[in-house]
Amino acid sequence: MDTDRLPGCYRHPDRDTGITCTRCERPICPECMISASVGFQCPECVRGGSGTGHRPSANAARTIAGGVVAEDPQLVTKILIGINVAVFFAGLLAPGLVVQLGLLGRYVEYFGGPVRGVSTGEYHRLLTSVFLHVEWWHIISNMIALWVIGGPLEAALGRTRYLAVYLLSGLGASALVYLLSAPNAPTVGASGAIFGLLGATVVLARRLRYEMRPVIIMVVLMLVLTFVPFGGAVRVSWQAHVGGLITGALVGLGMLTPTAAKHRALVQWGTCAVVFLLAAALIMLRTAELT
Repeated sequence: MDTDRLPGCYRHPDRDTGITCTRCERPICPECMISASVGFQCPECVRGGSGTGHRPSANAARTIAGGVVAEDPQLVTKILIGINVAVFFAGLLAPGLVVQLGLLGRYVEYFGGPVRGVSTGEYHRLLTSVFLHVEWWHIISNMIALWVIGGPLEAALGRTRYLAVYLLSGLGASALVYLLSAPNAPTVGASGAIFGLLGATVVLARRLRYEMRPVIIMVVLMLVLTFVPFGGAVRVSWQAHVGGLITGALVGLGMLTPTAAKHRALVQWGTCAVVFLLAAALIMLRTAELT
């Protein structure tokens, strides 16, 4: 028997760790550890509270980003997958949904018809397009990626911060597509937002001092696959993937940069506001160009 081997995490026995909970002294891996005033605590001990009589939110378990540790740490990811799947089936029943809600900068649906698109004020398309898919391979591959990448990230950030990364990444992806693509080229899909989650995951891995090579290899591989042509009614958009990746990394930096607790919310939500304004500036620039 190897007596020099580190103990396994009490929740993930296959993960060796040298960190223990400061309250119950059980071994915990980086995914389970929660920052405390001194050292780290396990989720169960933090949920138990400190017994000081403070309101429940004061003793709530916190993620590395300061979010509340939820009983179901992947609930938002499940809801997002459910919404995407529901919209996909709705699109099968009403094929015109893609034209009505997809990302199109400026187009005329039929000769002599009205001009439609984001440039005419239909800004909802920038986000509704993120939940649209038209091919089986498209929805299946994106939902698998959302589950694999999004689940662990949601557990690390907390629900609200994770949702902010997802939505802002989707917006950033759409903004770059709108800016650089032909205005009448339809673009739909969650891949831009998922690339944003991947960008935030890179930041998380660096913050937790994980081995970076597997994460970097994943990013490079997904970017390479971005430029492989696929069939189907709607193209794979490199603009969406690159825009989402950059946006997610920027928001992830704001969420995960070590900051004093009293300034954390200001830094995190301030970063979100700045990223939103940058995306809005690109959108306004393109709108002015098209009109």
